[in-house]
Amino acid sequence: MSSNNPFKSWLGDTTRATPLGTWLMAAAPATAEALGYGGFDFLVVDMEHVPVEFTDLAHILRAIGCTPADAVVRLAWNDQVLVKRALDAGARTVMLPFVQNAEEAKAAASYTRYPPHGIRGVAAVHRGSRFGTIPNYLKSANDDICTIVQLETPEAIERLPEIAAVEGIDALFVGPGDLSAAMGHIGNIAHPEVQALIERAAKDAHAAGKPVGIVGPNPDMVKRFIGYGYDFAAIASDIALMTGRASEWLGQLKGVEKAPATPMAAY
Repeated sequence: MSSNNPFKSWLGDTTRATPLGTWLMAAAPATAEALGYGGFDFLVVDMEHVPVEFTDLAHILRAIGCTPADAVVRLAWNDQVLVKRALDAGARTVMLPFVQNAEEAKAAASYTRYPPHGIRGVAAVHRGSRFGTIPNYLKSANDDICTIVQLETPEAIERLPEIAAVEGIDALFVGPGDLSAAMGHIGNIAHPEVQALIERAAKDAHAAGKPVGIVGPNPDMVKRFIGYGYDFAAIASDIALMTGRASEWLGQLKGVEKAPATPMAAY
């Protein structure tokens, strides 16, 4: 698929390596900018579990925009007003959590598109249109916006084919944390039953012709997911990367004894 949205273009490019990203939980433009130069293809700005307001979002998007990475904005809910404000703030790829069926997916798609294909509210001047300077923005925006819906329960995975068939849904995203909780294995995404459903979701998405992504806590798990066929994947988060490296280095330093002082020679 051809688009001015890099992330959306990657979804249709089978010749490139699997796009890799991470979650942004620190709500800090400086951290987002630094990781954008760290080699990630995309960075997910989390507005569901992090107290990021829309003013913060605009600053974080500006920071990511200075880097080679592309931004994905995960909103707090599948809500028309939240989607509108994120797009007007400059988001081009949005992820809507906890979509359970085709009707909710249709709603998500409608929120991201201007009439006649959706119900996105029209404003003449906002950051998304570069303050009104993008020619024909109202006509081109529908093609450039990328809409991702999250499947986070066994029921949603069961309905994956009908969700994937909704026009305007560009990709799916499996949330392993909530999925494991809904299956009675909270905090254990490695449980065989959870892994089996995660693998099935990738196969069902491909059968439906829809790209599908996922997030994993470490390289081994992300490699496993890519092996299942996931088309894009995120690893951990900015906070996890920082605290993980801090713990690793402190672990190497704690308990290190100073060398005994050398007695001064007597004269």
